[in-house]
Amino acid sequence: MDMLGDAPLIAIIPAADLARAKAFYTDTLGLKLTEEKPQELTFQCGSTEFGVYETPSGGQAAHTLATFKVADLDGEMEALRSRGITFEDYDFPGLKTVNGIAEADGMRAAWFKDSEGNILCVHERTTT
Repeated sequence: MDMLGDAPLIAIIPAADLARAKAFYTDTLGLKLTEEKPQELTFQCGSTEFGVYETPSGGQAAHTLATFKVADLDGEMEALRSRGITFEDYDFPGLKTVNGIAEADGMRAAWFKDSEGNILCVHERTTT
């Protein structure tokens, strides 16, 4: 039995201000809002979905919560920058960004924060 192997995984992202998060994900990122409840939002991304829920601890994680797999990282970054997104710069052992992009092991990636301070990523595979 695979147990959870066939079950879809849905990320849930915390938000201190649900209205602000809704505006960010719909207006800034251009995502489709598929369900809205008093304390939770659901967005569609490609063939997957994720939730955003209201909590006072939203935006306190110091690590990446979700990543968007894209075919053209440079193009996505340009589009996001035109919508006011600022990409993070990191200089850690094994991870250094140049102009917001880190490259390693067949992948290019860039990180930014949502309206709540949550860290999100856009990445592309450079090898198959």
